[in-house]
Amino acid sequence: MTKLSAQDITLKYPLFTAVRGQPTHQLALDSVSFDLAEGDKLGVVGANGAGKTSLLRVLSGVVIPDAGKVHSVGVVQSLMETGLGINGDATGYENIQLRLLAAGYTWKQARELSEPIAAYSELDEYLERPVDTYSRGMQLRLSFSIATTLDADILIMDEWIGAGDAAFREKAAQRMEELVAAAGIVVLASHNNRLLERICNKGLFLEKGKVRYFGDMGEAIRRYAEA
Repeated sequence: MTKLSAQDITLKYPLFTAVRGQPTHQLALDSVSFDLAEGDKLGVVGANGAGKTSLLRVLSGVVIPDAGKVHSVGVVQSLMETGLGINGDATGYENIQLRLLAAGYTWKQARELSEPIAAYSELDEYLERPVDTYSRGMQLRLSFSIATTLDADILIMDEWIGAGDAAFREKAAQRMEELVAAAGIVVLASHNNRLLERICNKGLFLEKGKVRYFGDMGEAIRRYAEA
């Protein structure tokens, strides 16, 4: 049974200034707690600087909190910063295999999965070339194709991902819908209220790193709008 919980998560970022010779910190998250069970789709709302991205990074395991802990049951996959780990000197094919190996797949599995990922990307002969020769749109297509192929029970997303030209974005949107439907738990931060209300059953309203509301998605949006 897939589960995800945050227990009193506190995160501080050091500032490059000092008061009377003492280092100072910015409090990004302040004792954030919530519990999610299988089937929950959580939408995170709040103004810029509220702590949304910081929370997603902690949930993804990218950032270790100063206090509190995250408990998860199931494979966690982050679709934040999908281009992270791409080697510009390596070819598209090589990057696909390297990312799969880094995700824990064996060489045999990586080789088997490489072809469908390559086909999905529609990059054709460019996959034989170094990624540094790609346009920005082509790099996004490669990163998206890899990231959205990896198995996930718990999906962490910072905004809805689109990639490439109009035709590819339509295909990417369909894959995103399939990923969200298949995942046991989804956590999505977005400024698109209509998207959040369509996808999410639960909402989390953050303000200056604190939880102002956790519960119904529509109510979270309403409280954020009135704050």
